[in-house]
Amino acid sequence: MKKIVPSDADLLKIYTDFLAVEKGLSPNSISSYTLDIEKLLSYGRREKKSLLKIKEAELIGFIQRQAQSGLSPRSLARLVSSLKSFYKFLLRENFLNRNPAEGLTSPSLWLNLPRVLTLEEVEKLLERPNLNKPQGIRDRAILEVLYGSGLRVSELIGLEIKDVRLDQGFLICKGKGNKERIVPLGSSAARWTKRYLKEVRPRWDKKGLPVLFLTRRGEAFTRQGIWKILKVYGREAGLMEKIHPHVLRHSFATHLLERGADLRSVQMLLGHSQITTTQIYTQVSRERLKQIYDRFHPRA
Repeated sequence: MKKIVPSDADLLKIYTDFLAVEKGLSPNSISSYTLDIEKLLSYGRREKKSLLKIKEAELIGFIQRQAQSGLSPRSLARLVSSLKSFYKFLLRENFLNRNPAEGLTSPSLWLNLPRVLTLEEVEKLLERPNLNKPQGIRDRAILEVLYGSGLRVSELIGLEIKDVRLDQGFLICKGKGNKERIVPLGSSAARWTKRYLKEVRPRWDKKGLPVLFLTRRGEAFTRQGIWKILKVYGREAGLMEKIHPHVLRHSFATHLLERGADLRSVQMLLGHSQITTTQIYTQVSRERLKQIYDRFHPRA
């Protein structure tokens, strides 16, 4: 009996189902993987090659074209990761006899170093909310938790009241792949969160939602909502060029390493599955030290 070969579209559907059901990835992560494989699909159509017929040399050519089209180094690294994951899955499910992506190497050396804030810039940002307004108290608590715990924005908006143990000084968050981790909550973040819970949240709790941080309408935040808060205060603090959703997470990790924290501990705090992901922050620390040396040493 002749074996039925799935179409490229069917293969992508089977793969995304695997990511959602077996790996438990978030919708945002699944969307990123899907977009990367769809780019390969388009490439295959132009070259009249199905996903199961593409060879290693052709994958390399595809990646080079993406680089030439202006794809950022970070997006290229993610693309390589997506291809390796996709073809590893196809091999495991016996759609392939050989993995053409096995030898691909991630262009990690091309990655742009993440932007981080100095301690002075962090202080400027944290001091921007107007504490005479309920919204300002909430926003100060949000900024303190982001910087004090190094959470991803998606982790922050998913926090529930029961996840935050203010007296014990830690919180429980769900990261990528729905994995839970315990993260310390600094005294400053705990103090502002406690004030927000006492003075602000009760008056906005109109719908009985369990999430920690509420909008003035009593709704849960979106990622875009948090980004707007950062954008507003970043502009007011004169940090517009450096502000993006991950900037406080990057600063959290870099400041810890600069003060002697070991890499494994920072990896655990950030919820990275691979320590190589965390190592980027050691490069940031080295680069910052070099800038300080070049700026202040008389013989630099």
